[in-house]
Formats: sequence, structure tokens, C-alpha cells
Amino acid sequence: MTNLKPTKGKLLISEPSIFSDRTFNRSVVLLTSHDFSGSVGFIFNKPLNLNINDILPEIDSELPIYYGGPVSKNNLYFIHKVPNLIEDGTKISKGIYWGGNFNKVKQLLKKNKLHKNNIRFFLGYSGWSGKQLEDELETDSWVVLDNTHTNIFSKEYQSLWKEEVKRIGGDYLIWANTPENPSLN
Repeated sequence: MTNLKPTKGKLLISEPSIFSDRTFNRSVVLLTSHDFSGSVGFIFNKPLNLNINDILPEIDSELPIYYGGPVSKNNLYFIHKVPNLIEDGTKISKGIYWGGNFNKVKQLLKKNKLHKNNIRFFLGYSGWSGKQLEDELETDSWVVLDNTHTNIFSKEYQSLWKEEVKRIGGDYLIWANTPENPSLN
């Protein structure tokens, strides 16, 4: 088990759940902010059945959109690793930025300068008020891990949670190979 504290740039790994928590079950969340007023993050491994062209029809791009979380599900957000192309983003950790000039993003998409290994789009975000995340950590709902990925954008979403659970090790190893829905076992 890890004793890391939640800070921006860390990963939250959801505890294995046999209950049907459709929102956070088997989620890997990248924290983009964490302070006394609350926390914000984005689920990195739950793609929606949408792409950029579905939301912005003027842009011919098949880049997928991910479910960021249950808050503000009608808003589009993005995290990227190209601050040299997209200015005004907020640095999350080494090489990872949240947001920035969206008009520039649209221009870059039209020129096919952005791809799935350097930007990820989300509808909604995951948010926690004040001490809510700490309370959830105390009830073992999450495990905090360092983001050790050279490029988290290039990780396959299907295996990301399982890889992180294996990295936690110990008692968690048994959960890495359990079916997502144990009732189908």
C-alpha cells in the first residue's frame, strides 16, 4: 500500500469494487489540482463513444473524447503535452498541461498537428470539495500513485487500471485479473 498524499500530477487508482459504481469503478484519475478548497482530476481510461468531430463538426478529427467525470459533463476539457503549440495551459507536472488557448487547439486540429499521444479531450471532470478526497482515501476508495509514465497519453485505456493495480502490488494483485463484472463469472 502507498502512503502518498494527493497532489496535482498524481494518479488516483480506484479501489476494486464489486458494486456497480459506473462512474469510478476501475478508474485512473490524473489529478490536475488539489488544495484546501478541493480537488479536480480527469478519468484517463474511460473513452466515450464520441470524437472531436461529433462535438465540433467543422473539425475533421477522429480524436476520441473521454469521460472526465460526473461534474460539468456538458463542458469540453483537454490535457496535453505540447505547451510549445498550445499556450496558456496550467502546468500539472513535468510535461503535462491542463487547458490553454482553445482557438489555437482548433487551428492545430484543422492542420492535423495534434494526435492521441499528445492531447486528450474530456467531457466533464472529477471534483471533490474541501476534505472530501481525503475522506475517500481514509475509507480506502482510492490509492494515490506517482505518475511514472513517460507518456500517459500513449497508454492503452483498456489495460491502464490493471497495470496500476499490479504496480500497487500486495493484496491488490488478486484484483488485477478479476472480471469487471463479477456476476458474469
